[in-house]
Amino acid sequence: MQIIADVGGMPGKDCRGFCKYCYFRKVKPGDPFGCKLCTPGKVGCENCTTGVREITNEFIPPFIVVGSVQNTLLMGGLKDHDLKVNISGGGDVSCYPNLLEISSTFKDLSLPIHLGYTSGKGIDNAKMAEDLISLGVEEVTFTVFSTDALLRKKWMGDKNPEESLKALKIFCENSEVHAAAVIVPGANDGKQLFQTCSDLEDWGAKALILMRFANFENQGLILGNEPIIDGLNPHSLEEFTGLVEKINDEFSLRITGTPLLDPKNDAPFALSKSKNKVFLDILPKITSEATILTSSISAPFIEKIIRNMDAEDLVNVYATDKEIACLITQKDLESADLSALKDTVIIPGRAFVHDKVAEKILSKDGTDRLVTRGPDKLSVDGEMSGTLTDENVIEKEMEAFNELIKIINFFGVRK
Repeated sequence: MQIIADVGGMPGKDCRGFCKYCYFRKVKPGDPFGCKLCTPGKVGCENCTTGVREITNEFIPPFIVVGSVQNTLLMGGLKDHDLKVNISGGGDVSCYPNLLEISSTFKDLSLPIHLGYTSGKGIDNAKMAEDLISLGVEEVTFTVFSTDALLRKKWMGDKNPEESLKALKIFCENSEVHAAAVIVPGANDGKQLFQTCSDLEDWGAKALILMRFANFENQGLILGNEPIIDGLNPHSLEEFTGLVEKINDEFSLRITGTPLLDPKNDAPFALSKSKNKVFLDILPKITSEATILTSSISAPFIEKIIRNMDAEDLVNVYATDKEIACLITQKDLESADLSALKDTVIIPGRAFVHDKVAEKILSKDGTDRLVTRGPDKLSVDGEMSGTLTDENVIEKEMEAFNELIKIINFFGVRK
């Protein structure tokens, strides 16, 4: 079990500058999106205004970071649990000026450490990695991009790429390293990706997640910052999934991809596989009519699951142009074909749209539709699935679809 030690920080400011491909580069101020955390009568809250943009979170003083973890230990009744503290934040944890200080305190508390996402750009001397290992760092999530120092310098703005790569090697040799790389066409996706994987494997890394570069609004850039890189077309989903499968076949590293796929355990949407159809018999029967409004990536999987449950006459799946369901916004609903929607519409739990606004938009054709939210997630992405077994993935999906079916049967039109 991991306790989060949030050190704060902002993208671009507390990571020694934006990487060229960073999702938060070029972010513009904007009106609140609306979300499930907003009050019923008001569009906008911290989550869907400044939170989603990550523009107000300064580094947190060390005594507050440590105090928060100590409070969790005292109040959470966790004394008998197998615990690890996850040091993470909105910036880069290697740039947190008090990282060694809080790590030393956690060591005194007998808490092993997981360094959450770091690019290593805050490491000027590889000895820092040795110091962190000696202070109890057992797990590291490291954004590598490439093991070519010149590519890291060009694309990540890493001022000391040789030292950060030396540090990565030290982490790999002495801890459990889950590496990550945003895959940019023409930059780190060819022979260099194979070299990066080979280096990581030789050094002793456990896993690598390949993250498809997003450059357009329909791919998830909802913060007014598209394109991040002018004139660059990301890999198609087919190209990207093919790359994930190829890398997985070539290396013994645990390879996953996001938004697709995990070659080892069929995530996301393992329940859509024919071999797992038997699990669908355990789920409750669908007895009401509704439309599931979701992303263009999720829709075919969900549609197949509904069809395998023999419920396609009751439930239809509507795909928006947005590829990531939790990044669906008001704009996606405004462009929906209302004639394809039933009287009850279920939107993603984490969609960035206010409940009342969603209901108004989806009823503007004169049909008074009931709009409600589904579960936050119906499956797991590559960032989580790499730590899960086949059974874990099935279990999580069964829980999510059980909740979804209950929502359909309760809010849908009874048949």
